[in-house]
Amino acid sequence: MKAPVSTITETELSLTLYARGKVRDVYSVGEYLLIVATDRISAFDHVLATGIPGKGKVLTQLSLFWFDFLNDLVPNHLITADVQEYPRELREYAAELEGRSMLVKRAQMFPAECVVRGYLSGSGWKDYLATGAICGIALPPGLRESEKLPEPIFTPATKSQDGEHDVNISFDEMAARIGGHNAERLRSLTLSIYRKAADYAAQKGLILADTKFEFGIHAEGIILADEVLTPDSSRFWPLDQYEPGHSQPSFDKQYVRDYLESIHWNKQAPAPALPDQVVARTQQKYLEAFRLLTGKPLVL
Repeated sequence: MKAPVSTITETELSLTLYARGKVRDVYSVGEYLLIVATDRISAFDHVLATGIPGKGKVLTQLSLFWFDFLNDLVPNHLITADVQEYPRELREYAAELEGRSMLVKRAQMFPAECVVRGYLSGSGWKDYLATGAICGIALPPGLRESEKLPEPIFTPATKSQDGEHDVNISFDEMAARIGGHNAERLRSLTLSIYRKAADYAAQKGLILADTKFEFGIHAEGIILADEVLTPDSSRFWPLDQYEPGHSQPSFDKQYVRDYLESIHWNKQAPAPALPDQVVARTQQKYLEAFRLLTGKPLVL
């Protein structure tokens, strides 16, 4: 009988804690950082009381897949994800770190989320309904929810601190924050990555509706960092069920958001726990996204 998948919602390694985000615990390891993806799940800017077993492994393994796939477009922060190659002081945590961690380069991160949208959904749809535009980019009138945009658009957002809500900003505001040259470069990289990833996802029967990236400055220049094209950071829709005019079935956290809306949670702390069936279905969605994109199952 297969052992149940354990759930890791927080790590307590005897190392210097560099940061603890909504999902990832980051530790200082000499000149590098150790990123550990936990099984925490967040929605509406709150970490929920229930984790999703194995979610951190899905996020890590899918990010590793995409880092390799995109390496010809942009270098990334990865040193290794093989725990046997980690510094000696990490070996005692090998079982906890296996499959859900990465040793990465330190970088000076840009204080912006690089968001790209190919379809009209989420906060972009709400913005469009209110203003006819997204982040100041005017769109044709009469578009429907989930409709494909004439061209993918770059719609940056502030990088949240301490759980604050990300706020959409204009390209000009981003340029004022990080400099015009950097903003132009990040926009170009973001759109190039999106187009390549979206083309690949379509071959696998998925629509990449939108996603977000984080970049940093390293000695070698601009590098791609954090996570890449996971169900946490991206909207993936099944291509064979696509029907504009309403929200779409998806492989991202929308299933959890829909459940929380259905119980009329006021989106204030404390965040509620998730029932077993929602946990199981969410785990299934993450694993299915991994299988479809990589062509192989992930054994937790």
